[in-house]
Amino acid sequence: MNTQRITRQDIIRLFGDVNDHRVTEILETSASIEELEEAYAWLSGESDVMGDARLPLTGRAGQVYDILERDKEWARQAEE
Repeated sequence: MNTQRITRQDIIRLFGDVNDHRVTEILETSASIEELEEAYAWLSGESDVMGDARLPLTGRAGQVYDILERDKEWARQAEE
């Protein structure tokens, strides 16, 4: 697994315009880029491929998901 620390730019590249408070929260999770991508897949609905068989999102990817899920503005922008 890649242990390189994520940056604000990594977060913006995946999730778009995320406010500074949310970026700080995400950085504090110490999530990897792979975990950011996993959270992105869940937030964008790409994880539905597995249907009912999918496992709950846990760990740092789950933390990132929870941070962004709280931000309803991000959810609305992602649908556009």
